[in-house]
Amino acid sequence: MFSFQSRGAQLCDRVVRREVLRAGGLGFCGLSLSHLLASPLRASSATTSGGRAKSCIVLFLMGGPPQHSTWDPKPHAPDNVRGEIAPIATIIPGVQFGELMPRLAQRADKLAVLRAMSTFDNAHSSSGYYMLTGRPHTPMNAENANPGAPNDWPNWGSVVQRLTEPRGHLPGAVRLPNHIFNTDGSVWPGQDGGMLGRSIDPWLFRCQPASSDYRISEFQLPENMSLDRLASRRELVRTLDQSMSTARAETRVGSFANQQERAYGLLASSASRGAFDLTLESPETRARYGNTQFGQSCLLARRLIEADVRLVQVNWYRGPEEPTDAPCWDSHVNETQRLKEVLIPPTDMAFSALLDDLSDRGMLDETLIVCMSEFGRTPKFNGRAGRDHWGPVFSVALAGGGIQGGIVHGASDEIGAYPKQGVVKPEDLTATIFHCLGFTPETEFHDTLGRPYTISKGRPIEPILS
Repeated sequence: MFSFQSRGAQLCDRVVRREVLRAGGLGFCGLSLSHLLASPLRASSATTSGGRAKSCIVLFLMGGPPQHSTWDPKPHAPDNVRGEIAPIATIIPGVQFGELMPRLAQRADKLAVLRAMSTFDNAHSSSGYYMLTGRPHTPMNAENANPGAPNDWPNWGSVVQRLTEPRGHLPGAVRLPNHIFNTDGSVWPGQDGGMLGRSIDPWLFRCQPASSDYRISEFQLPENMSLDRLASRRELVRTLDQSMSTARAETRVGSFANQQERAYGLLASSASRGAFDLTLESPETRARYGNTQFGQSCLLARRLIEADVRLVQVNWYRGPEEPTDAPCWDSHVNETQRLKEVLIPPTDMAFSALLDDLSDRGMLDETLIVCMSEFGRTPKFNGRAGRDHWGPVFSVALAGGGIQGGIVHGASDEIGAYPKQGVVKPEDLTATIFHCLGFTPETEFHDTLGRPYTISKGRPIEPILS
C-alpha cells in the first residue's frame, strides 16, 4: 500500500522512488479510472436540433425478443406463428400487446412503438453492431465478430461523450450490469469508442444489483485508506507533476493530469459514489422495479441520470445460469416457457416502474427511454418449440423526452415476417436518439486523426416526435 513512511532510494526532489512506482501502478489513486475519465475532443460543428431530452436510458434486451409475443401480436395468424401468448388490449383503442405485458399495456399512452424496425441481418454480432451504432456491419450476417476495423464506428455513448462536456465527476456514458457477448466469449463490436479510441469508451460497470452481496467496489477505497489519506496521496501526485513540468507541456501528459483530478474528485464525492448505492432507495421503490438484475439495473440507471450521466445502457443480465441453447432472449428452445417464467414479466415490471418513477419525479419529459434489441425472431416456430434469429422486421419502443406517446409507427405483414409500411433502419433510430438529445444528423465529430464525420446518415422519425 502507498505510504509516506516507506524507506528507499529517493529522487532529486526527495520523493521516495518506491512510492513513485506504486503510484504509477495504482493509477495514482488506487483505481483504473483514467480511460473512462479522459477528456474528449469536442465536435467541430455541433448543430442543435431543439430536442429537449437531457439524458437517455437504453434498455437492451440482448438475444432478440419475439415481436409476436410482445409489441406486435398476430392474433389471426396460424398457430405456428401466433403461439400460445394471446394479445391483450392496451389503453390505446385498437392497439394490442402480448398478454404478458399488462403493465406496459396500461402505459401505452406514454409509448411510441416501431413495428417495422429492420436490419436484414440475422447474426447477433453484426446486427447488434448496426443497432448500437447506426452503421451496417461489413460483412453482414457475421456471427462471433469482434471489435475492430472496418467495423469501428463508435457506440452512441462514445459519440455523446465526444459531443458534450461532463456534467459532474461521473462519465457521460455508462453501460451496466455487463457487456454484451456471445456464448463463445466473443464481444460484440459497437459497444466502445471504436475509431475514437478507448479513452472514450462508455464506462462498463459490472455489477449484480439485485444480489445480497452487491457492492460498489469501484467507489470503495482500500480498508486502511481514508479520504484524508487520499488527499495526502493527491498532494504527492501534485509534487510529481511539478517535477514533470517540462513534459506536461505535451498535450497527452497534461490531459492525463486532468484525468487524475477528475478521478480524485469522483472518489471524494459522496454524491458520485452514492449514485450507485441502492440502499439509499426505499424498500418500496426497489420492490416496484422487481428483485431481478434487470429491474434493479433499471433503478440504478435512474439514479445515474439523476447524477448527471448523459446516457446509460442497461443490458439484459447474462449470468452463469443462462441455458447455452437459449441464453437471455435468444429463445431457440422452449420459447413460451422462457417468456412466461424468465423474460417478459421482469421486463414489463421494470420498464413500467421506470416510466412511473421518472414521471412521478418530473423527469420523464427530459429523459428519453429506448427499449430495443439486435433483431427479432422468426415468424414460425422451429422444431424445438423456439424461434430463431430474424432481422427483416422486429419492434422497438420509445418513451419520454421528445417522443409522442400513444403512437404505433409502421407495420409488419400478416405473420410478422417483413415490413409492410413505415420501415425504420438503425440509422434512422440513431438520428432520432441524437435529435431528442439535441443534435441534428449533420453534427460532426473528428476522429483521432482529425477526420470529420457526421453522427448519423439517417433522418429522425418525424411521426413519433412531439
